[in-house]
Amino acid sequence: MIENLSSIVEALSKTFSQVSTLLGIQWAPMDIPMSRRLQTFAAFLWIYLILFGEAFAVYLFIRLVYSKYWWAAILYGVWMLNDIEICNRGGRSSEWVRNWIWWRYLADYFPIKLVKTVDLDPSKNYMFACFPHGVISLGAFGSFCTNALDFKKLFPGMTCHLITLGGHFLVPFFRELALALGICSSSEQSLLYLLDKKKYEGNCACMIIGGAAEALDAHPKEYKVILSRRKGFIRVAMKSGAALVPVFSFGETDLFRPPNNPENSLLRRFQEKVRQITGISPMFPMGRGLFQYSYGVLPIRAPVTTVVGAPMEVKRNLEPTNEEIDAVHAEFTQRLQTLFETEKVKYLKYHEEARLVIT
Repeated sequence: MIENLSSIVEALSKTFSQVSTLLGIQWAPMDIPMSRRLQTFAAFLWIYLILFGEAFAVYLFIRLVYSKYWWAAILYGVWMLNDIEICNRGGRSSEWVRNWIWWRYLADYFPIKLVKTVDLDPSKNYMFACFPHGVISLGAFGSFCTNALDFKKLFPGMTCHLITLGGHFLVPFFRELALALGICSSSEQSLLYLLDKKKYEGNCACMIIGGAAEALDAHPKEYKVILSRRKGFIRVAMKSGAALVPVFSFGETDLFRPPNNPENSLLRRFQEKVRQITGISPMFPMGRGLFQYSYGVLPIRAPVTTVVGAPMEVKRNLEPTNEEIDAVHAEFTQRLQTLFETEKVKYLKYHEEARLVIT
């Protein structure tokens, strides 16, 4: 009987191996250290939070409304409506949340590294203009939303706030996590509040300039960024007098293998339409799985290095003309190109073929 059982197990194992080979599945080995398993689990939780977190939060709120605790939902809803403008008034950061061990395991998974090129003056405010967006901006998140990469040790006296669309702060429960991570709205009101020297010193508003539209061009080894038609951040920097800092995350586009979507293709037109309606780019992230390396939505283990460049001083101008904005924009564009060309040799194995394409 034992011999028959062994034969069955062997046959099943052989069949499983053949099916895996046929499907091109590369399974993770069994002897992976616990630290790497925890890193993978942290990445698993993160990607599912990004993909389904808001929908799940709405579902929880609706369930609460139709439960015996409906009164709690009503109280929270009233409080949330009263609190709705907090994302435009500096947010509500929590050091406890930013120090969660989850973020350190997530950063170590790739790993993500934060690099400074010069010191920043904590008596000034700065606008970090971050590139590229990638699929989900993990370099910017790890560097500026958490303490996993020791931002405050690299830049003593500085406080960072990642900037995102205001719509995320309308989602119950989910908004509380975003606020606790120091995230604020991308409205001009919010940015000017954060960069107001009368209210703050040492603030960094970290804005991913290309936004959701740039995510559609996130392909491995490609660095195509949207900057030529993005000038609103220049206007805000001039109105506030905050210095502009180019920030580039090398390796950000290597974390997923999205399907090919050239301009004017059917897929690209569909993605653009959805983005115009919702503000979110449907990227269909294709990476690896939890227990295998061939299929899934988990990001690929690839190093990401977020480099903070030298600040570009901007003269305060409450009513800048288009010509003045264009002049500052042109200088910033040149500084971003210089940062990319100077630093890519250090952080990209394929640096000889890497090109920065600005659209």
